[in-house]
Amino acid sequence: MSNSFLEAIKSRRSIYALDKNVSLSQDEIEEIVKEAIKHSPSSFNSQTSRAVLLFGENHDKLWNIVEDTLRAIVPAENFASTEGKIASFRAGYGTVLFFEDTDVIKGYQKDFALYAENFPIWSEQATGIAQHSVWVALADAGIGASLQHYNPLIDAAVKAEWNLPESWNLRAQMPFGNIASEPGEKEFMADEERFRVFK
Repeated sequence: MSNSFLEAIKSRRSIYALDKNVSLSQDEIEEIVKEAIKHSPSSFNSQTSRAVLLFGENHDKLWNIVEDTLRAIVPAENFASTEGKIASFRAGYGTVLFFEDTDVIKGYQKDFALYAENFPIWSEQATGIAQHSVWVALADAGIGASLQHYNPLIDAAVKAEWNLPESWNLRAQMPFGNIASEPGEKEFMADEERFRVFK
């Protein structure tokens, strides 16, 4: 069975060996990110997901924030591996920051009180879908990426640096770039352990 969407999903991997030699322009990457998030579903079509796209010095600045934040809490004798990992993200071409707008979530909780406790859960599902959509769309365009979670440690510094709304809740960081080295084979557990089908 041939299915281009499934093939695109299969091409999405966690790529840690990145460099800046991408074949797309910043405008083209911006369009991919915007379209992928715009067409990602959310409960009640609430569209709670927000994104910040960082290139150039702004991209580097983010990973400097991460490094400085972690250096203050990770013991010096253990920091070399952390520093190397952050350097691999900084070596990429850019970063997508994913947020959820808590003001929108609170508004839906007020307007649909019966489902109030579910809206934060649905928000997490929405950001996960948006992240996956962007990741697959980038992979389909030949751009490698990985998903990182240095929030909430860096939240305040990120909001201050880029003057972001207080209601934007940082959920993930996606460094991306040219694939400098292909990942190894991915292992999968047996289908029999994950799926049950009744016909």
